[in-house]
Amino acid sequence: MLGGYHYHQIFRKSIIAFGTVFNNIVVKRKSSSRDEKDPIESYKVPIQYGPYQKYLAMIAAEPTPERQSMQISLPRISFEIKGLNYDTGRKLVPTQFSRTVPEEGKDADGKPVQYYQYLPVPYNLEVEMSIISKNQDDGLQILEQILPNFHPSLNVSIVVIDETHEERDIAIVLNSVGYTDDYEGDYTQRRTLIWTLNFTVKTYLFGPVNAARDIRKVTLDYRSDIVRRPAELRYSAEVESTKKPPVPRDQIKPNEGEYKVVETFEDVFGTDQDYFGLE
Repeated sequence: MLGGYHYHQIFRKSIIAFGTVFNNIVVKRKSSSRDEKDPIESYKVPIQYGPYQKYLAMIAAEPTPERQSMQISLPRISFEIKGLNYDTGRKLVPTQFSRTVPEEGKDADGKPVQYYQYLPVPYNLEVEMSIISKNQDDGLQILEQILPNFHPSLNVSIVVIDETHEERDIAIVLNSVGYTDDYEGDYTQRRTLIWTLNFTVKTYLFGPVNAARDIRKVTLDYRSDIVRRPAELRYSAEVESTKKPPVPRDQIKPNEGEYKVVETFEDVFGTDQDYFGLE
């Protein structure tokens, strides 16, 4: 049942969109007197994917010949996926199709085509973001630049399907905010402040994209219920170009309307076509 390779990179695009939301946060440090309005230092906070324990281990690690005595810069933002679950509240009809006409209206062979696929399946990505700082003011500056934008959600728009240019609004919901202060320990231990924000990224998963050409000719065979002379009839309808000179049937553009529909009837096994008024 399953099979047929397709990969739209939707999870990857959703995570990239999530990280992009927080990639322009700046921390400004002022003098201790707070009298001067201009900051003495401005620092753009880096953001990376990965667990924050990795960066704490890098801070605490002893220098080696391979790793010089250089610590990572703080503050820093890290985030990682913590879970994935189905969202029943956004469930759609599983048997309904979505159809899309490409911008060019044609496939690689130059013939009219349209794409169709089942409606997407809603899934939630649980993402944990950590703000690591070495002093309280840096962490609070970052936090105040983030929290006012969530009420408690923020919508970002991404192109989820490259073939059909399907664009969806992905909601990023802020669920909770936690705080950890490692103040215990001796004087040689470095203090670490960690703000933990838990988000839910409401994304969609799409199935394979199928290509369907426009129907240009229909042929239908059916049997009549006439007792005196039962017969099998054939009905056919096809489009015909009205241009001068006419273009082939496969090259007719439906949007331009320069065509007509020609219908024909035929008795498949009989020669007396006038009996059914077919002549």
